[in-house]
Amino acid sequence: MSGFFVTFEGGEGSGKSTQLERLARRLRARGLEPLVTREPGGTPLAEGIRALLLDPARRPSAMAEALLMEAARAELVAGVIRPALLAGRIVLCDRYDDSTLAYQGGGRGLDAELLRGLNRAATEGLKPDVTLLFDLDPVAGLARRARAADSVNRLDREPEAFHARVRARYLELAKAEPGRFVVLDGSLPPDRLETQVWAALEPRLVALGGSV
Repeated sequence: MSGFFVTFEGGEGSGKSTQLERLARRLRARGLEPLVTREPGGTPLAEGIRALLLDPARRPSAMAEALLMEAARAELVAGVIRPALLAGRIVLCDRYDDSTLAYQGGGRGLDAELLRGLNRAATEGLKPDVTLLFDLDPVAGLARRARAADSVNRLDREPEAFHARVRARYLELAKAEPGRFVVLDGSLPPDRLETQVWAALEPRLVALGGSV
């Protein structure tokens, strides 16, 4: 089977990371070994950038935040994602370039076209085959984060209005690219969401020649 690139997007507490883990387990049970990674992160350098970006004690400017994200992304794509895809693997990534458009664009108010250009430079034009967007009211998502997280990161502390703007931008992105995005209701029980994720991906995997 040729490489297949799936990204998981959504606001804080939307359930995307849980569903990524469940999908990875399901694929492994079928004899497939996906590469699982995340943004920012996935390499030693990018994980260091992640620690800086999520540190509540730090307050980078909106542009500095965006550029740090792009540096981590460039490192991850060149060193991890693209080689895995060229080797024919399924890649599951917790966040990708749509996060920059949603968080630094919608949330912070940076120019969308500027961010698209930075995304293209960092990824060298690599786009996901499918993007799963877990949509959830930010109030509910932040409440989940507060209950489940061992510590609150810098983005969790942003005001509700910021997270509302992020959600709105995500939905705009999904509307603009219906062929790539699959929008899922993040308020659904995890088992039901898992079923919907598999229903969205299984036909595409079969079409690529995979035995799933």
